[in-house]
Amino acid sequence: MNKSDCIVIIPTYNEKENIEKIIRAVFALEKCFHILVIDDGSPDGTAAIVKRLIAEEFGERLFILERSGKLGLGTAYITGFKWALEHAYDYIFEMDADFSHDPKDLPRLYAACHDEGYDVAIGSRYISGVNVVNWPIGRVLMSYFASKYVRIVTGFKVHDTTAGFKCYKRRVLKTIELDKIRFKGYAFQIEMKYTAYKIGFKIKEVPVIFVNRREGVSKMSGGIFGEAFFGVMRLRWDGFFRKYPQIVE
Repeated sequence: MNKSDCIVIIPTYNEKENIEKIIRAVFALEKCFHILVIDDGSPDGTAAIVKRLIAEEFGERLFILERSGKLGLGTAYITGFKWALEHAYDYIFEMDADFSHDPKDLPRLYAACHDEGYDVAIGSRYISGVNVVNWPIGRVLMSYFASKYVRIVTGFKVHDTTAGFKCYKRRVLKTIELDKIRFKGYAFQIEMKYTAYKIGFKIKEVPVIFVNRREGVSKMSGGIFGEAFFGVMRLRWDGFFRKYPQIVE
């Protein structure tokens, strides 16, 4: 059975070492998930690997959208969200290609939304301590205190505000005005969660263990953190004055 109510969106740039492995790991799960890869013109042949898998094995479950260059994580996900809504998926996931997010946690995020009635499920590194493996201590502290900073500035009670492993119910992405999401990097993850919170959606943090990538190169940069630092203050300011949309069922 290849039909599914779920789509996992995986943005890629130069992930040839990981992409086939992560696709096969998701498809090995008992629950049937579909995958949409958003590739930003990877020169290493990532897209070619995905297209081979579509042609040879997974034509009914695996899809790819190719973009002309590195246009930002946020815009990749917005492109994927719109595609998922057009194709009538009920549960839309964000996940990295590098196994920092364990595919085996996908059913747990799904259960939080499908069975427990939450609108957004976040794979949280910080809801039960600090569950991060193989990250340099400086990176751990930066990420942990970034989430603390967001909570202090915005009053938003989510512990892992920068998490990139999530499940959205369809109605969340239908309600959020996706074209008004401004940030492209690290701050994108904060903005999406904060917007869902301000609209009134129910959010659950599901504890997960985050494992630093073993293969490939991290895409993190200082500019991404800078966008997040100043973007949080802007989100808080907007929160006082912006009129958020009503929930769309």
